[in-house]
Amino acid sequence: MLQDRWKKSAKSIGALAAAATFLATSAFGEAPPVQEPSSQEDIKAALTGGVPMGRWKEGLTFEGISPQPWLQSAANWFPRTEDVQPNEMRIIFMGSAPFIRPGQMNTAILVELGNGKIFMFDIGEGSPANIIASGYALNEITDVFITHLHVDHFGGLPYLWMFGTWAGGWHEQLTVHGPSGRTKEYGTATMVEGMKMMTGWHRDAFSVFPVGKGWDIEVNEFDFRDNGGVIYDEDGVKVTHWQRSHAKDGASGYRMDWNGMCFIWTGDGRPNMIDIPFAKGCDVFVTEQQQEIIEISSGVQGVPPFLGRYTVDTHHTPSYAAGYIANLVQPRLLMNTHMSYDPYQIEETVAEIREHWKGPYHFGAPDGIVVNVTKDQIWVREGILPDYPNSRAPQFDFSNGQLIVPKPPHRREDIQEPYVRDMEIDPKLYYPEGYHPELLTEWPVDDDLVVPLDALPENLKESMGAAWRNREANRKVLEEQGDN
Repeated sequence: MLQDRWKKSAKSIGALAAAATFLATSAFGEAPPVQEPSSQEDIKAALTGGVPMGRWKEGLTFEGISPQPWLQSAANWFPRTEDVQPNEMRIIFMGSAPFIRPGQMNTAILVELGNGKIFMFDIGEGSPANIIASGYALNEITDVFITHLHVDHFGGLPYLWMFGTWAGGWHEQLTVHGPSGRTKEYGTATMVEGMKMMTGWHRDAFSVFPVGKGWDIEVNEFDFRDNGGVIYDEDGVKVTHWQRSHAKDGASGYRMDWNGMCFIWTGDGRPNMIDIPFAKGCDVFVTEQQQEIIEISSGVQGVPPFLGRYTVDTHHTPSYAAGYIANLVQPRLLMNTHMSYDPYQIEETVAEIREHWKGPYHFGAPDGIVVNVTKDQIWVREGILPDYPNSRAPQFDFSNGQLIVPKPPHRREDIQEPYVRDMEIDPKLYYPEGYHPELLTEWPVDDDLVVPLDALPENLKESMGAAWRNREANRKVLEEQGDN
């Protein structure tokens, strides 16, 4: 019996092998014999069949909406697989919800430009996790623009500041741009002073590491009433602001202009005519929105309907209004964020937006949505962010031909009593016999560590200089375009 089964199995295996051989031969065999070419008319009729109006242009909202040729995938974006091109703007939604939850961090939008500059517009709680998952080193982010001081829009700032400094943020200060308050105690500068107090122990404990300028955070607080004021104007990048109606004075929207392209993030607020002149004709117009399904949402989210209704009507933009404003602004692409991305809301949101706006529209949610923008094309993809990413190596500017590591401000004995150090267990007791690493209990040099580029191990040179090399290559292209 067993022998018969074995013979049958052997026959089956032989048949499968023969089939595989046939398929391989068919797939990779010789080309068919040469034949007489078809007529030009037949070729054209077949290869361009179905082309509407003599060109491939389908749909009603897709003028200028198509993938750029350098994208590795038209459907998805995979971190660290694509360099931003010289004339490109890349927008990534690092946080997209007012209520933090595992699939959606609080509101945060990263904008990377082809000249190598990176900006954060809001940095809500949890968003640094998505920044890391997207393959950015924390020390690459040196400018944060906060729309207003609700915690869901700046709660990730302490982490960025503390660990961005630890992870190589030694040579450039973090600058926080944000509105004043109606009175001094409600302005961005006061918030940052409070954050300094809150992180005092952390900073002193971490002062045994290199710090340099890292703790010297700068604040660019502007008058929230100064509608149209320019708060950033460097390297061809200009950022202007205007006030928003968000229940309390001290909320702002932002417009970024660079290389003939424009990005808008309104932040939170009620629909307002002040937005229109600042956002008119912008490439990507991002605003918040709330759907008119208060009763349903209250049952899903557990928020009493009267509280939800009152919150929207004093603080936020209904979806109908978002579409209405977009129709006045006429952007190349409308996007909404600061929303719970749930299936029961999606179709309703689109229906309400479409009441007034018929042009290109996409959600800036869930987290990881990526927008590639050039003057001719815009394309939106889903970012595939890993659940357990490893941090990118710190990125440095090596134009001076050196890696400079600042001397730490303190030694452990400066900030710790000897008793607790003396009570540390002797490492010989817990390391196995024959193994004992060379412990680094004190910083190994007395001054700044200065390493010529050619003395760096190759893997460090490559990993820590990747962003710098791409930026320099892009800037060269941009300079050549400026000369022409």
